[in-house]
Amino acid sequence: MGTTQLESVPEPKYWHLKTVLSEALDSEFSVGEILPNERDLAARFGVARATLRQALEQLELEGRLQRRRGVGTTVAPPRMGVAVGSEQHVWPGAVGDAWQPADCTLAAPPASVADILQTFHGEQVHTVRRSRVTHGQPVAAELLYVPSSSVPDLSAIDAPSGAARARAVLRELQRLELEGQDRAVELGSARADDAKELDRLPGAPVLVVTTRFYGQGRTAAVSVATYRADTCRLTFGDSGGVEIHHDPERRAS
Repeated sequence: MGTTQLESVPEPKYWHLKTVLSEALDSEFSVGEILPNERDLAARFGVARATLRQALEQLELEGRLQRRRGVGTTVAPPRMGVAVGSEQHVWPGAVGDAWQPADCTLAAPPASVADILQTFHGEQVHTVRRSRVTHGQPVAAELLYVPSSSVPDLSAIDAPSGAARARAVLRELQRLELEGQDRAVELGSARADDAKELDRLPGAPVLVVTTRFYGQGRTAAVSVATYRADTCRLTFGDSGGVEIHHDPERRAS
């Protein structure tokens, strides 16, 4: 049989270097240790710095490395276990919810979210910002978009702004019967505001979990949660929930 064009393509240099670097991380470095600078690493492995950067970016994407502001590139710690939406038919803010509300504003959501909510582009909705911390480390940031029609009895006088307003919106959501929810997960890049909250650099790999909540026969709210890809590993169980597992035996991968 002949060889296909794809099979005949040689392995990219950065991919081979990524494998070599991964083996070096296992044998020579410990979690949290700072790697030598790019010039020294490129000289050690006899590659161009552009090739080295590609390999480092891939290892960061796989959760082996972290780029930290003012520190450099370090060996990543094991991914932490965090349950994500393990309960079906529960609104955000229900008892046991690990997210912490930080703020709430009236703002127009992105067009893609407006389409899901079936609101007019430019129409303002309640935008609740929440964060999640595990073992003292920020692991996720969330924007929860709630149209006024989902919380018609919300009082602006009782909680005009900030975290109190966010909690008021979440309380009102509990009054609405939750008929179902669905999720989608995709790989993305950290925007400037999310990167700052998650202590990452802008453009760092993240996992974006979009959840649509149904009530009264329509989409009642949309959550867009951004997780650090270097600390989170998502798996899907039979229940339909998403979980992030932690392997305590894993050193740096």
